[in-house]
Amino acid sequence: MGPVAIPLHIRYFEADQQGVVFNMWYLAYFEDARNALLERAGFSLTQLLASGHDIQVVRTEISWRGAVRWGDAVEVVAAVAALGRTSVTFDFAVRRTGEDVVSGRTVYVIVAADGSGKRPLPDALRHALSPARPLHPADLSTKEQAS
Repeated sequence: MGPVAIPLHIRYFEADQQGVVFNMWYLAYFEDARNALLERAGFSLTQLLASGHDIQVVRTEISWRGAVRWGDAVEVVAAVAALGRTSVTFDFAVRRTGEDVVSGRTVYVIVAADGSGKRPLPDALRHALSPARPLHPADLSTKEQAS
């Protein structure tokens, strides 16, 4: 599945005393973009829960290349980076005027909604998200070292 971008206008309360977006907000932006991607794929988080499945974050990475400030207009891009047996990895980018200023990657594991543990990726979800098209190299730290 190809990437999905959502527009975002940085609100005053999302900025810290330095005038830049406080780091935890990026995870919320990533979640919004991921949900938009799932909706575009025709498989919403609500549908996943109704099927008896849920997702849990097991790993997340964020890399900063520049500051995003209160009042900035950006877009948050989400893409499927990899599909595993029980996991799905999403790549994210926060772009200002076409330039990636923040990148991220989050790995989610599929679990039973009743809390009984990991489950294989449902076939319908795998089909909806295929093929994976990562935004970043396999290891974000490699990209950082090269820049």
